[in-house]
Amino acid sequence: MDNYNIILSAETQFAREVTLGVVYQRPLSAWLYVIPGMFIIDFLRRGTAISRYTKHFMFPRKLAMEAARSLLNGEEKSSLDARIDRQIENWLNSLNLYSHELARAQKAAVDLLAGYYAKLLNAQGASYYELIENAYPSRAEFEAHLRALTAAEADIDRAITDKMGHDEKLKEKLLLEAQQVEKRRNKILEDIF
Repeated sequence: MDNYNIILSAETQFAREVTLGVVYQRPLSAWLYVIPGMFIIDFLRRGTAISRYTKHFMFPRKLAMEAARSLLNGEEKSSLDARIDRQIENWLNSLNLYSHELARAQKAAVDLLAGYYAKLLNAQGASYYELIENAYPSRAEFEAHLRALTAAEADIDRAITDKMGHDEKLKEKLLLEAQQVEKRRNKILEDIF
């Protein structure tokens, strides 16, 4: 498998693990124990949650992967930036979430991820962990990248809560997702370094 597919597969699996972690953090409804067959509805709900989160998690990552490949192939950064801005705007509009602040935060995350993916695309290795290990020779360098990415994602979460009116359930969901992301990134860090 080439680096592009290794990275894409690992990021998709990461999104699934985060969603499962969030789903299992939320308490089960008492209805699941009382009404026969409710476990089927819960199973379907969890499947939908995984699919939805993975789709939203992967959109900026796929943009960043395409940006990294385009930059490595010599595309002009200004034309690439304009295309990414349009795609982010269209995506946020389709979700009824567009705001200048959220579009800016998403673009910052895509730019950060594009640099990360460019390093991984140029690295040698047969697995995602090997690509990271070869692209980031020290733990400190990879930790710096993770801190920057976490800050960019926190900006996105703030922009979402600002746009949605500080809904408490939304804040709780975003917090659970951020905790699961951090937990999984720490595991990756420990496994590699």
